[in-house]
Amino acid sequence: MAVRVDPFAGAITDEAQLRALYERPVPQVLRKQLDRVDEMARRLIAVAPIVFVASHDAQGRCDVTPRGGLPGFVSVLDDEHVAIPDATGNRRLDTLVNIAQTGHAGLIFLVPGRDQTLRLNGRACVTAEPALLERLTAVGKPPRTAIVVRADELYTHCPKAFVRSRLWDPATWPGADEQPSPAEIAHAHLSRSDPALTVEDVERQQAESLKHRLA
Repeated sequence: MAVRVDPFAGAITDEAQLRALYERPVPQVLRKQLDRVDEMARRLIAVAPIVFVASHDAQGRCDVTPRGGLPGFVSVLDDEHVAIPDATGNRRLDTLVNIAQTGHAGLIFLVPGRDQTLRLNGRACVTAEPALLERLTAVGKPPRTAIVVRADELYTHCPKAFVRSRLWDPATWPGADEQPSPAEIAHAHLSRSDPALTVEDVERQQAESLKHRLA
């Protein structure tokens, strides 16, 4: 019989304990951090079709969600701020509620085929100001709201995670028979409260959502 071990037992609780286990970062890693959106960052944001948004609520519970669109869907408002238009989703509003409560967010911009990412962290807000939303028409119309993030910390992140994972190498991608389908996953979670639901029902719902509710 396996012995259950508490994974939180003996957890590291302060920075000093962590620093004792690792070497100090090289100076250039610290020097590359900016507090503005420079020209190179603008160019990366302009070609990024997806950004991951990290947030937390007032109780410290964390969340990360992807936001995507055609390259350029995230707008650089000025040298300090970027704006992410909201688009149709599941309407849980987790990220928006978190930012409204705490006023902070972290972003990672991802460019297909590129191992280096762009990180942007800082003060954030959710806005419904018409004058700003009218500038954000990546999906063909102004969004209901947008997330605005100030670049308190901006830097490019090293490519090692992507090199180790071989993320962009199709030869390493798992086959369809090696993983559950999106419908199978959703069915496994939803059928606990709706036993009559079938995988075919979920497949149909997902197809309709992607066909009619992207904008």
